[in-house]
Amino acid sequence: MRGWAGMVIGALLALTASVASARAQPAAFSDWAAVVVAGDWRAHGGGPTEAFDNARRDVAAALVELGFPKAQIRQYSVRPGRYRDTRPEKSDLPTIDAGLSDLARAAPGGCLVYLTSHGAPEGAVVDETLLTPGRLADMVDGACPNRPSIVVLSACFSGVFVPTLQQRDRMILTAARRDRTSFGCGESDKYPVFDDCFLKAAPTAHDFAALGAAVQACVAATEKATGASPPSEPQLWIGARLKPLLPLYAFVRPPPRAPQRSP
Repeated sequence: MRGWAGMVIGALLALTASVASARAQPAAFSDWAAVVVAGDWRAHGGGPTEAFDNARRDVAAALVELGFPKAQIRQYSVRPGRYRDTRPEKSDLPTIDAGLSDLARAAPGGCLVYLTSHGAPEGAVVDETLLTPGRLADMVDGACPNRPSIVVLSACFSGVFVPTLQQRDRMILTAARRDRTSFGCGESDKYPVFDDCFLKAAPTAHDFAALGAAVQACVAATEKATGASPPSEPQLWIGARLKPLLPLYAFVRPPPRAPQRSP
């Protein structure tokens, strides 16, 4: 009995020390800057949709859960006045560019850019402007030089961004191949399919590489189940310098619960 009790007490002490140590460690993204952008408010049929702003709001909240400080995340919407709860800024390229640069100066660890919108073979919609791959590359390179960066693009044809954005210290995740559409941008959709999968996969993924793979699998399964065709085939690209480091950028998780003692 004494031996068993000693083992239980030892396990409890080890768990307590582990939890305390985990809490003492700074979050991997504590010094990162992030911008989350809803680039449009129209559904694919031309009517209004909340899908992009729902994704913008909830992706920003998910990033906080993963370890990004709320103060280092800025949100952008085409209709910012409608969303007093999250207080996004206006979605236009100069404003987003300036916001990312401001955040990156104060948080030099790394940068994340997340855009959800419509897309075209030439780029992605941001309000009345088309964000081209070259323009986005200039924004990220200018604000976040020589530091890890993650770019997530939820839009049709968003694979067109991959070749131009490639850097050794960058990860790129897109909702579709450069020649494919993505799905879920209707008037009644809560989120685009890709954003929905991102939000579903985030709570259990270890890091962004695992999250990207999980989103790819989720999108493929969702499209198969709903008959969406041709498959969008989300693209995941990770630079050679960042790839071995991504597992070290682990997401924040709640500490393990202590085992319950039997009465």
